[in-house]
Amino acid sequence: MEQTLDGEGAANASSQAANLAGPANLANAASPANPANPANPASESGTSPQAADPASIASTLLQAAGAQRPVRVLVADDQDLVRSGFRMILSSYDGIEVVGEARDGDQAVQLAERLRPDVVLMDSRMPRVNGIDATRAIRSNAALQDVQVLILTTFDLDEYVYDALSAGAGGFLLKDAEPDEIASAVRVVVAGEALIEPSITRRLIETFVAARPGAPAGAAARGIDQLTDREREILTLVARGLNNDQIGERLFISPATVKTHLARIMAKLDAHDRAQLVVRAYESGLVKPGVM
Repeated sequence: MEQTLDGEGAANASSQAANLAGPANLANAASPANPANPANPASESGTSPQAADPASIASTLLQAAGAQRPVRVLVADDQDLVRSGFRMILSSYDGIEVVGEARDGDQAVQLAERLRPDVVLMDSRMPRVNGIDATRAIRSNAALQDVQVLILTTFDLDEYVYDALSAGAGGFLLKDAEPDEIASAVRVVVAGEALIEPSITRRLIETFVAARPGAPAGAAARGIDQLTDREREILTLVARGLNNDQIGERLFISPATVKTHLARIMAKLDAHDRAQLVVRAYESGLVKPGVM
């Protein structure tokens, strides 16, 4: 049975805001010790502070509560036990909330559109609509641009995973991963760091690019031609598994500068994240399989 918790977080935030917006807290918000607060518009002429507006304070507190809301996860797998297992594991971690479950890719897309989770844990092989097609549908939907996809698989050298990364998945996770690894992977993907295990992801991509001599390199190569020499250099290092700090040390630039370059590279190559950058680098021929 489909399970959703999408209204619970908002209800809790509303309750917290209502409590915090009570008389005692409103008095504190408007006190002289907090002159910067909009609820304390005392003038230089010495007039008394005006009463704070409870609705305004509640709205501000709701926004603050929303900024700290838990990571919302949708689990998509055709096996009931797998879905239940991931729900139990993730729900045991602070700051992570499972908001729904899907039995196939079609249901995963529908629930993603309705629930707007932060992350979809997506099984690569499901009936009706598989995880790759579901990933492509989610990542190509402008309304779901903030929804990240983390592919679930039973073994790392899985061609489905390569196709899912090409479709826009942020990374992949083995189903037998340790609970801490699962929770960490969810947080990593939400933060925009796509490659969970750079060495494994690189090996996966190398394996299937090497097995596909006829891979569509034309469009990718044209995108590579738009890059500056520095951007090509950074893309090559990303494809070899280096993170921003390591790239910065190698090129004698700051991690912030690396991040700026990566944003430009993603825009030029129409890539959603680092995983797709690695795919583009190999498919274009910029990085050769087996060559470091």
